[in-house]
Amino acid sequence: MLFSLALILIIGFTLSGILNRVRLPGILGMLITGVILGPFVLNLISPDILNISKDLRQIALIVILSRAGLSLDVKDLKRVGRPAILMCFVPATFELVAIILLAPILFKVSYIEAAIMGTVLAAVSPAVVVPRMLKVMEGGYGKEKSIPQLILAGASVDDVYVIVLFTAFMGMYQGRGFSVLSLIAVPISIVVGLAIGILSGLLLVFVFKKLHIRDTVKILIILSVSFLFVTLESEVKAYIPMSGLLAVMALGGTILKKYEALAKRLSNKFSKVWVGAEILLFVLVGAAVDIRFVSDAGLMAVILILSALIFRICGVYICLIKTKLTNKEKLFCAIAYLPKATVQAAIGSIPLSAGVEAGNTILTVAVLAILITAPIGAIGIDRTYKRLLTKS
Repeated sequence: MLFSLALILIIGFTLSGILNRVRLPGILGMLITGVILGPFVLNLISPDILNISKDLRQIALIVILSRAGLSLDVKDLKRVGRPAILMCFVPATFELVAIILLAPILFKVSYIEAAIMGTVLAAVSPAVVVPRMLKVMEGGYGKEKSIPQLILAGASVDDVYVIVLFTAFMGMYQGRGFSVLSLIAVPISIVVGLAIGILSGLLLVFVFKKLHIRDTVKILIILSVSFLFVTLESEVKAYIPMSGLLAVMALGGTILKKYEALAKRLSNKFSKVWVGAEILLFVLVGAAVDIRFVSDAGLMAVILILSALIFRICGVYICLIKTKLTNKEKLFCAIAYLPKATVQAAIGSIPLSAGVEAGNTILTVAVLAILITAPIGAIGIDRTYKRLLTKS
């Protein structure tokens, strides 16, 4: 395991640094590191790490969402209003509809298999989007119209919406039918997640004000509580839906609202933790990519992915109708909603293992979606935010 960790850190940081020097996003180097070291190429990552890969990726995601919560001011979201709500589900719905219409034509799959494929592909990647939006916020770009906050909130809820639909469509395929309750689960999981996060945030603020605790220990406490949120989500999902990741963000946002000075200090510390968490996240995402399937997909998969992205972009523009955003700012929002990585790596193989006939095709398209959209989205955000957004 130690040898594998050494390779992951040394090669990952090296490739990331090289690509940054040529003005490409470092995460591309991390993804490439994962593909090369992963079980489908050189197989140099220890099985001990691969066995807990999902948990490690979850920890890294919690780190960046905790930092996002500590930077996400509720007043900014209130100022955005309607578009913030629409961005949570409209772009994903447009992309899902596109795949349901096109996949049966391009791959000869059934409509229910196309719906499963659509839910695998339709989620935006918070792991790519969130750190970049934090960077944009720290630079003061788009701050006046709360554009980074709009994208942060939408990208986080987008995943909840898509994963609930994925579960519903898998149930239909396996003969359990489609339950209206599965759709009601989306708003319930959002409300429950926010409520638990806010209440926990208020309790932690009370404790932090009453007791003298080092900031490093506060970081560990916040992470521990966040881990409990994600664990609780799995434990109670049979009884009540809950979004653990939204609870993580709500916890950070509550601390920011009630104890702003502490939130800013902790956000700086989380940014340092993210340096190590980021490389683990993207290298392990890359390791989950089986490039043997890429050659089988061919041109049809690329056409499907790019066509669905066009629908997603249309969905973003519809969300932003009658807002004060300029055309440049709307274009930036569309670009920021392109990258996919974490959700696709997490659930892309589930249909195949569950016996879905088109499971191999779904996994192949998910792999290609990561390889195409993660770099395009990351490069697009990094190269355009200074040109398309106004600096306060």
